[in-house]
Amino acid sequence: MRRRLHRSCVLCLSRRRMNPLLRYPIDQVPEFWEWLCYQGAAGNVKIPVEIMEEILEGRKEKDLLLDWVKDAENSTALLLEDEVSPVLVQHVVSRGYASNLTDIELEQIGCDPFLIAYALAKTDCCVVTTEVSKPRRTRHNRHVPDVCRDLSVQCCDPFMLNRSLGFRTSWRGLINSET
Repeated sequence: MRRRLHRSCVLCLSRRRMNPLLRYPIDQVPEFWEWLCYQGAAGNVKIPVEIMEEILEGRKEKDLLLDWVKDAENSTALLLEDEVSPVLVQHVVSRGYASNLTDIELEQIGCDPFLIAYALAKTDCCVVTTEVSKPRRTRHNRHVPDVCRDLSVQCCDPFMLNRSLGFRTSWRGLINSET
């Protein structure tokens, strides 16, 4: 049995972070997107409702990725049905960013505090983000990996997720041979 880095992961797919996943275009590497849906149904990859709403708000015409996310089978498999504690979200904002953010700064942070709060609530969750650490940034300019580090939340990039969960374009054959 393959040892996995994370038992459960939270996948962050906000509009500004989708670019690395597009290295596997839906129309060129559909196996990746089928695998991602499979991992969602298995409970290994989930998207919190706040992040899902953020993705759908960025909808553009003829966007294959957003069409894929909007598909009922995919969204059902990937949507995290848990609710996050407002107290935890506030904790993430005040400890991870700053306790006196303005409304404009809060708007610029977006849903990141929700994502981190979900992972903070569960010890078996990891935030998946394409952002890289920029420890000198402060307040609303802080990056997700730095906030996660300060709050002792696991964080990784999509490539680490793919490795830990064993993505292969031949993943279906591997699953079928195990059953």
